[in-house]
Amino acid sequence: MTGSLDIVIAGGGRVGFQTAEILADRGHEVTIVERDERVVSEIADEYVATVIRGDATNPDIIEQAGIERADAVAALTGETGLNLAVCLAAAELSPEIRTVARIDREAGEAYTRFVDAVLFPERAGARVAANEVVGDDVQTLADVTGNLDIMLVRVAEGAPAAGKSLSTVRFPTGAVVVSAADAHRVAGSDTTLTPGKRYVVAVEPDVADEVLNLLQG
Repeated sequence: MTGSLDIVIAGGGRVGFQTAEILADRGHEVTIVERDERVVSEIADEYVATVIRGDATNPDIIEQAGIERADAVAALTGETGLNLAVCLAAAELSPEIRTVARIDREAGEAYTRFVDAVLFPERAGARVAANEVVGDDVQTLADVTGNLDIMLVRVAEGAPAAGKSLSTVRFPTGAVVVSAADAHRVAGSDTTLTPGKRYVVAVEPDVADEVLNLLQG
């Protein structure tokens, strides 16, 4: 997906709200659906997104959130079953919508049969969640390499590392750029991180946000 998107997020807690902040900063239109009145009051004052109080599994509520015109829905509550229900309801109302569900680690990858992408909250911060929602700029191979994530990341214009060689970018310990642009060869110290090009990056989960900040801003 490219350009400005309409995105619905179910769940206004820490993961949901931080994901909304990142997406809004990137120019996307975000609507949050949250059933807890206290949380609704807190996040509405931040003016990050349109906030609707209600149960996102209720078709009337997600229709009110504009699900039929939305490009993506991210169900980011703390309840796996609720998140799956939200995605299934959204897909029924809008078959072309991209669906992302936050799930418990115990559920494994089984949910990918029903949604476009799954998110393990203990392994990925809000920045990773935001990229999963958009769908194009970062792809991960979840669980293939144990706790290590292998990501295909597109370098954004204006990002801190954009246009710089690997020898001059200070990546955190626990992160390695594996490939040169578009994976034609193994990256070296002279590899330049060209805006618009994609690179394979291996990261430990606790530094994923820092790495994505360097590559995408």
